[in-house]
Amino acid sequence: MKYMSEYFLLLSKSPQSLVKFDSGLPLDHALHARRLTQQEYVAVWAKVGLKCTFDSEGHISLYVWFLVTRSLPLVKMSGHTPSLMRLEQRAAEADHIIDYLKQQVQLLKEKAKVQATVREEKKLMVENTKLKRDIEQLKQTLLEKEKSRGVREVAMPTAGDSSVQCASKSTPPQPLSPARSSTSPVSTASPPPKSSEGKKNKPEKREKGEKKPAAPQEEAKVDVSRLDMRVGRIVTAEKHPDADSLYVEQVDVGEAAPRTVVSGLVKHIPIDQMQNRMAVLLCNLKPAKMRGVVSQAMVMCASSPDKVEILDPPSGAVPGDRVIFQGFPGEPDKELNPKKKVWEAVQPDLKTDGQCVANYKGAPFEVAGKGVCKAQTMSNSGIK
Repeated sequence: MKYMSEYFLLLSKSPQSLVKFDSGLPLDHALHARRLTQQEYVAVWAKVGLKCTFDSEGHISLYVWFLVTRSLPLVKMSGHTPSLMRLEQRAAEADHIIDYLKQQVQLLKEKAKVQATVREEKKLMVENTKLKRDIEQLKQTLLEKEKSRGVREVAMPTAGDSSVQCASKSTPPQPLSPARSSTSPVSTASPPPKSSEGKKNKPEKREKGEKKPAAPQEEAKVDVSRLDMRVGRIVTAEKHPDADSLYVEQVDVGEAAPRTVVSGLVKHIPIDQMQNRMAVLLCNLKPAKMRGVVSQAMVMCASSPDKVEILDPPSGAVPGDRVIFQGFPGEPDKELNPKKKVWEAVQPDLKTDGQCVANYKGAPFEVAGKGVCKAQTMSNSGIK
């Protein structure tokens, strides 16, 4: 009973509170721990001046019984009067600590929720990027299948041809009878005017001859302006799963989703130098499958039999910036027709000069307001 004075002070303040006994057990368990009967337990507490009672559920309640008849406990308790203030201070400090810990637990819960939300958002962004890439590939596959089924570009459609094509596209069952396909538009429109229009169209064609030669001139105009060259950033590069000499890259060219590009650069450029690298890309080549992977662009490089270097855009250029050529204005083709061999005709004139600047017939690869594109060390070399 070394700390009986503290027990007494606590019990005098709150008689029904659970106080630790010297065995370390709560009071309502001490009886069973010491194997005492209720009468013996009451007698033990009576010796130190406390009254012990039991309720219907077996819980113990202690009350102050007397303060004067036991001189020894009173002396001990009077020597420890500051302990009440100390205990009250400790209780207040404990309350503050508990409140602080509750606040910290709440903050940790909120932080965990925020982190989980951020992780989920990043996961969804990655999934969305993958879905966009899959959609682009499906679009390209659809275009290829449509072209293989006969949906092709016509160089110079006449008025009659365009009407026939529109009719054939709007009513696909009609081409079953080729003889009727030429007569049906005549009958549906107005038979007499059609013949007169046919006669009128002959002089009109001659009059339109002014425009008609212009189109062949545009077709004959094969130069670098028809190439869609843009600045791009190689986001990631990894080896082709089925070809040791090829890289498969994901390239940002300023579009909603990155393009997949296959390049034969394994023997010339280490894979660590391919990561997060700026480059110049030809973006309007027809997508082609290379060892099972569809390539949607081509990385432009200074090339020789012994060495290859990726062209560097000017500092400050960002993905999607157009590469232009002074003296060769015009908009690039949406997609180069492989049958017209535009790339094959232009490529021999793409070279680096003595200062390693990439150019076409003396006109440098230029990003408006930002500078020119260059190779690192290769001068007077071809570009492809």
